Amino acid sequence: MGYEEHRKLSSSIRARCAVLTVSDTRREENDESGKAMIELLKTNGHSISYYRIVKNDRELLRQTIEELLKSNDVDAVLTTGGTGIGRKDITIEVASEIVEKKLDGFGEIFRALSYREIGSGAIMSRAMMGIAKGKVIACMPGSKRAVELAMGLIAQELGHILWEASRASA
Repeated sequence: MGYEEHRKLSSSIRARCAVLTVSDTRREENDESGKAMIELLKTNGHSISYYRIVKNDRELLRQTIEELLKSNDVDAVLTTGGTGIGRKDITIEVASEIVEKKLDGFGEIFRALSYREIGSGAIMSRAMMGIAKGKVIACMPGSKRAVELAMGLIAQELGHILWEASRASA
């Protein structure tokens, strides 16, 4: 069965999503990236079962993601922030320790698209996606524009990714 047949079979899958903004400075009222992610997920037929702003704290972030992966109300954990190269940027390290299967294509395509928009600064992006416990983990940069770019890749494929992940674990 080819890609088109897979997409057709998975087209009715709607993800229940957890959205995490990883930041020491953002609050709900100024979290443009988290709000944009939520809106784009809803526009593509997915639902939001959890939203939270989490500090740049390795243990807190790890515990939060692991609890969400255990939840029957969550199919995908999507993060924004903490993906840069600064000292406090720990999202990728935490997610990488949890992910069982990495989907390298997401980060590769995201950086290629970012390069078209911002130039060579795209090499500093560490956006990533993977599967853990049959669920999606996707980590995006903290800017609203980066979230919009990443969600252009993720939102339409999320059902298909979940369908494939459940087939692989069955």
